[in-house]
Formats: sequence, structure tokens, C-alpha cells
Amino acid sequence: MHSDELLLARLEDKINQAADNYMLAAGDFLDMHQRKIASDYCKSRKLPVEFLFYGGYEEAERCMPVFLPDYATREDVADLVRVIRVTVPKGGRALTHRDYLGSLLALGLDREVTGDILVRQPDGKTGGGADIIVETGVAEFIGMNYDKAGRTNLSVEILPIDKLETGTQNIVQKHDTVASLRLDNIVASAFALSRAKAAEAIRRGVVSVNSMEALKVDQEIGEGDRIVLRGKGKAVLAEVGGKSRKDRTIITFNIYR
Repeated sequence: MHSDELLLARLEDKINQAADNYMLAAGDFLDMHQRKIASDYCKSRKLPVEFLFYGGYEEAERCMPVFLPDYATREDVADLVRVIRVTVPKGGRALTHRDYLGSLLALGLDREVTGDILVRQPDGKTGGGADIIVETGVAEFIGMNYDKAGRTNLSVEILPIDKLETGTQNIVQKHDTVASLRLDNIVASAFALSRAKAAEAIRRGVVSVNSMEALKVDQEIGEGDRIVLRGKGKAVLAEVGGKSRKDRTIITFNIYR
């Protein structure tokens, strides 16, 4: 079965589970392309239950499809996920999103059971760390087995989602100039790609803008827009300035490492 067809079949199972058994039902975490498919499918039909995406916080990129009977509350939805708070000892190597994801997959976990990975900066007391959003069902396993990323030792605690920290991520500012604010120019600049490679990534469906899959290379991007390139990271267009001497637009990004 094609992966998109399999996704729709799983969605239908969750819809029926919620409606027939009068219970909250949720799927695994979806990437931006999968979210678009799931959203279009659910909007195209009259569902017998409420539908939403949930990723633990408002700007989450990876989210679960959740189907709710009328008695379900926000607290019920929040209980679907946990925060794995990872801390690197002081002096330890600063780890990246790729390091955390790779070491989680090395435990035998599927990518679908983990949501966003929010990397924290070293703060003088620790070597940094990350808040990793995971499905509640795998949190205990991770807590018991996740003690290294490569050769770097980790300490781990399991927390409720309301303890998530989104304001301490590792952010680097980048200044550049672009010919225009087209999406392909912005992606190329933010992630150090050629314009051709950026356009290819957009057409492959691995770029999102403000949590929505973006497929048009000439989409206009504005100040405050959040751009994600799957496998490379996240950038926010923090400022659009004036023109350079060569009549290019001066821009500033916040790059999330």
C-alpha cells in the first residue's frame, strides 16, 4: 500500500475508534506533508467527532492527528505527550538536532513517536540539552534507556508537557542579502543552499512556512515567517531591512540549531 494510502487508512481507523467507542483517539506524529494530506482528508468529509492537530505547543511542526468525543478536554489531549528533558554535563560537546534524533533512532524507536526536538543552549551550568516531545507510551522506555548521544553522556527526566521550555533554544543570527523575498531565495539563504537546490527541496515537499507545506518556489515570505527545511532545521525571517548598494534586500534570520 502506498504510504499516503496507509496514512489515510490509519486516520480512518482512528476516526472510527473515537466515534464507535466514544473515546479520544490519536495517531502518531506527522510531518508537514502528512499533515497536509490528513487535513485535506478530514476537511473533505463530515466527521462524527472533533478533529485537531496537537504537537505540545502552539508552533509545533510535528503534530498528532487527534479525534475527540464531545466530553474530551484540553487536559485529556495534553496527556497524550510527555517532555523528555535532556541535559548535557558542563563541558560536554554541544549537541545538535541531528545528534538527538539519531541517538533516539538508535534506540530502535520510529521517528513517528517523537515530535519536535527543541535544542537548548549551554548556560554556564550545563553543556545545554534539549526538550524532546514524545508520545506518552514511549516516555518511560526513553527515560530508562536514553543515556548517550554518540560519546556524550546525557541525563534525562520525564516531565508533563506544561513544563516544556520553548524560550531557551540554540538560536544563531544570520545576516544576508537576497534578490527578492521569494521562498526559493529565502530557503537558499537560510540554509546555505544554491537556489536550484532550494527550489528542488520546495518541489519535493520538504519545506514548510508557518507550519504549512509550501510547494511554490515564488511564494512571498515576510517578516516573522517561520521556514522549516526537513532534515536541516528551522529559520525565522526576523527582519527585512533596506536595500544594499547592489539593490538587494537586506535580511536577518534567527536560525534554530
